[in-house]
Amino acid sequence: MIVVTRLNESQFAVNPDLIERIHENPDTTLVMVDGAKYIVTESLSEVIELIAAYRARIISLARFLPGDPTDGASDGRDRTTQRPLGLVRDAPADATGAGHTGQAGADGAGSPVQLRPRTT
Repeated sequence: MIVVTRLNESQFAVNPDLIERIHENPDTTLVMVDGAKYIVTESLSEVIELIAAYRARIISLARFLPGDPTDGASDGRDRTTQRPLGLVRDAPADATGAGHTGQAGADGAGSPVQLRPRTT
């Protein structure tokens, strides 16, 4: 959530994922996906910066999760480690498609499947 200010100086939080568009003519108006409109004192660029900071924080929180208990920590303390998001896996350096066994690796992901052109 991002915190913005109404014209009467009261603050409220809004989910930036539900903002459809932002107008600045002359007041900044947030138009939500359900059609609700909110006039705020922040400028267009300030609202955009708030949204960017919010999304950067979400990505940062997703990357730094509690560490794996098998990460070598013998004292039992919870450690924060950086881990990849796992959105797209890099192909191994020797990924030629040969020797594909179809078995999943230790991380549960199988070998990459080579794409073939459609013959029809």
